Amino acid sequence: MESPADVESPADVEGSVGREVVGAAALLAKVMGCTQISMGRYRKDAGASATVRVCQKRGAVFFKADMDIDCDGKRTSKCNSTTDPWFQSSTAFQQSDGTQLDAEKLPFIVVPTASAIWNYRSSGVMGGTVAAVIYKDRVQYAVVGDTGPSGIIGEASYATAKALGITPDPRVGGVASGVTYILFTNSRVSPIESHSGAVTLGEALAKKFLQDN
Repeated sequence: MESPADVESPADVEGSVGREVVGAAALLAKVMGCTQISMGRYRKDAGASATVRVCQKRGAVFFKADMDIDCDGKRTSKCNSTTDPWFQSSTAFQQSDGTQLDAEKLPFIVVPTASAIWNYRSSGVMGGTVAAVIYKDRVQYAVVGDTGPSGIIGEASYATAKALGITPDPRVGGVASGVTYILFTNSRVSPIESHSGAVTLGEALAKKFLQDN
């Protein structure tokens, strides 16, 4: 059961005004240890040491990493080849109308391309899977929207970073550590571009995660 310490005001965590929502501290308390499921560890950035493990809890997988900024997908004023030297015009998963995801507006995270280290699909993770992304005292619900290099982990969309108070500029933004990603397995938001759907489902799954762990 949740205690008063498990919930925070909507100023601290994303949710609907007037509803109790799961706080960052309550979620972080459940991911202190690690039952590792990755066959090895990931790098946070190219050239860095491999230190990040993918771990498992009942109903979720999680990892603790940095946050690099993904601006791939739909071209916008904030996300394009001028603002982002690594810009790609497509994302691994698309909107319900077949167009690319909008990194400037849609909170989404990036998972590593399936490899011998970890195949996200085998863990019940797919395009549209709901994630709780935690930085300091903030929780942002997002979806799995893109895949990245097979040996690097810790990346999220411009919109995710901005909502968490992290500088979202793809050139100089992001944060070097302190971000926790909790992916609720076998969940899926449809359509993937529905952020309100991610918030509603994320709140419910976060509460269940606390109860089950």
